[in-house]
Amino acid sequence: MWSDPLLRSLAKPGGLDHSATDGSVRMDYLKVEALCKSYVPSKPVFEQVNFAIGKGEFVCIIGHSGCGKTTILNVLAGLDDISFAVRSRWPNWKSTELDTHVAQYVNLVGLSDSIDKKPSQLSGGMKQRVGIARAFSIQPKMLLLDEPFGALDALTRGSIQDELMRIVRETKQTVFMITHDVDEAIFLADRILLMSNGSDSPHGYKAGGIAEIVTSTLPADRTRAGLHHIAGYYDLRNHIVDFLMTRARAS
Repeated sequence: MWSDPLLRSLAKPGGLDHSATDGSVRMDYLKVEALCKSYVPSKPVFEQVNFAIGKGEFVCIIGHSGCGKTTILNVLAGLDDISFAVRSRWPNWKSTELDTHVAQYVNLVGLSDSIDKKPSQLSGGMKQRVGIARAFSIQPKMLLLDEPFGALDALTRGSIQDELMRIVRETKQTVFMITHDVDEAIFLADRILLMSNGSDSPHGYKAGGIAEIVTSTLPADRTRAGLHHIAGYYDLRNHIVDFLMTRARAS
């Protein structure tokens, strides 16, 4: 079954290997335990957030606005920091080394012919590709993405999603991504964290958190255009939509 209750999805104290979707063992690369965040002491945004990410795994988190998704991403980022990013990462490199490195990642996203264009000369889709190239060019331990394709039209968005998936497969990059798009999460992610919002109840306030972790069983070579033809896709989609519609408030 691709979905398990939260308590069966979490790593136990002391560490626990998780099975990857291909049946191999996935070692925890990053582990979050008992993460809490509160702006009003009596009403935490979320509490007891626990999850682990395997090296090379693509994890999406999805939930309604205000549940704390971006806060979790910022915690993972530590609020850290195409040529400017590379120069900041390797300040001692020579200009020729920087140019070669930048060209490699610009080529990776198919923009070699536009490498000398100004930002104002790039389309929305091209700017998104530049963003992907910049992110990969500084070789982060983990790529953190917050709604990266939200401003794009549907066709361009699908094309960039395919591009991102291809690059992630080639580089085996670890990715943590926030999205509101159910289909985007299903297409890109190995696992999807379903997050609930805090809410008042007859028994008092209940903080939000990760209510469920869904593991994808869809084939790794899936494409955005062929997603809806894959067996199990609609069951997975309906499950996530049902969660967002009926179970996304803590109770």
